[in-house]
Formats: sequence, structure tokens, C-alpha cells
Amino acid sequence: MQAARTLTSRMGLRKTPVFAPLRQDKTTSPDFPRLQGVVFDVDGTLCEPQNYMFGQMRDVLGITKSQDILEHIYGLPTAEEQQQAMESVRGIERTAMASQVAQPGLVSLMQYLQTRGVRKAICTRNFQAPVDHLLGKFLAGHIFDPIITREFRPPKPDPAGILHIAKSWGLVRQGEGGPGTSLGGEESRPQDTGGVRATDPGEVVADASGLIMVGDSIDDMEAGFRAGAATVLLVNDANRHLSDSPMTDLVISRLDELVSILENGFRGRTRLEADEPQIKQT
Repeated sequence: MQAARTLTSRMGLRKTPVFAPLRQDKTTSPDFPRLQGVVFDVDGTLCEPQNYMFGQMRDVLGITKSQDILEHIYGLPTAEEQQQAMESVRGIERTAMASQVAQPGLVSLMQYLQTRGVRKAICTRNFQAPVDHLLGKFLAGHIFDPIITREFRPPKPDPAGILHIAKSWGLVRQGEGGPGTSLGGEESRPQDTGGVRATDPGEVVADASGLIMVGDSIDDMEAGFRAGAATVLLVNDANRHLSDSPMTDLVISRLDELVSILENGFRGRTRLEADEPQIKQT
């Protein structure tokens, strides 16, 4: 559901994301920060990709591949037109959700996170019904809270949803001019970057630096990166080019590969000045 974008940076350099091993033994270093939670995308991440849906959606909306589906719908002139267009998209998603297939390693990873007491959330551009269907079918008894769907605006690649999750978990910091969400709940989104505003020094804002965003799309990597979270790409043949993106910290081919990574300590991409992407809509 994403349009092509050229990438530009208005943010300072981000530290290399590192989290202490989750294994509970005396060798765990107290110097590394503890992982505070993991945020997951849905289609292509918790379940296998159903990319054919996007072509069907664009066909029914009469738009080209370069146009973002949600941006097109929200840009329609009347509320009635927006509702009709959204319902046509939901119809395609309802049909597709009956064919959802769990990603390999899904249950193993979730059981591990539950055992280690790691919080889980969802940030997706889907609507609620496919999310509920997937959780009920494959992950009954597992808690994801909060669940951010497309009804939360702005959607990914904006970082607002991930910052909202951080804030809901009580993860905050003093503003230093970086991206953030104030405790008052207002996300400011400058028109030139599409991102949250630079915070004022001393302002209490959401802090996503203790989180990992796991996804399969450029929207997931960009949203996580801009929020200040670590990013993990679940790679497949269609998204392999994102492995080298400066916004991708780690690449896995199965979800349960994260078990040993988290157990032994997470280390993301070393951030160099040349790596800083620029985020600019085209």
C-alpha cells in the first residue's frame, strides 16, 4: 500500500541500536539497555504476503501502482466518496483474510516473547477485521496491546503509530529536538517531511528507542527508523532490495530467527553519517 519515495534526512544521527541479551544468567551485561517491546506489521510479517490484494485495490479505485492507496482514499473530496472507496478495499481484504497463512516460526517467536515477558504490539495499514482473524486463528491467547490499524492517522510510513505505542507503554524522554509525541497526545506533522515535529528541549515525549519494529515493507522500515526504533526486515523475494537500506538494522528469513538473536543480544546496523536517509515525498 505504499507509493515510491525518495529518502532525505532532517534528523540527527541515531545511535546503533543495541539491546541486552534476554537470557537470564550472570553474563548479561548491565551496560546495555533492555528491550522494552516489539511492534509487528501484519500482512507479510505475521502472515505470508498477500500482495495480490494491492493490485486488486488499485484496480477497483482506478489508480496506478505509483499512487498510495490510503493517501488516495483520504484525498477524495467528500466523506461519502472516502467511505465508499474504503469499503471497496475492505471487501478485498475480507476475502483475502480467509486465505491467511501463518509465517514460519510465528508461534515459536510469540511463545518465546511471552516467556521472556516482552510486550508486543501491532502497527498495520490493515483494518481491524483481518488482524482479529489472524490473531484468533493462529495466536489465540497471545496479547498484543495496543493494536494500531489504519484508523489511526497518519498511517505508516509516518512514525506516529509507533510513537503512540511507546507512549502507551510509558516510554518517554525529555525532548532534545528530535522526533516525538508529546504526552498531551498531539502529533505534529510538518508538510515538508510528513513526520512528527522536532520536539522542544525539556518537553516530555514518547521514546521508541527501546523498541523493535518488525516488518516486510519500506513503510515498516521507514516508520521504525523515523520513530527511533530498531528495525528488522522479514525478507522475501519481493523485498530483498530493502536488506541494504540504511533504515534496516537486521534481516531475518524466518520469524523464529529472532529468538536466538534476542536471547544473545540484539545489535543493529552501525549508523554512519553517509547512511542517513532523506525523507522526501515524490
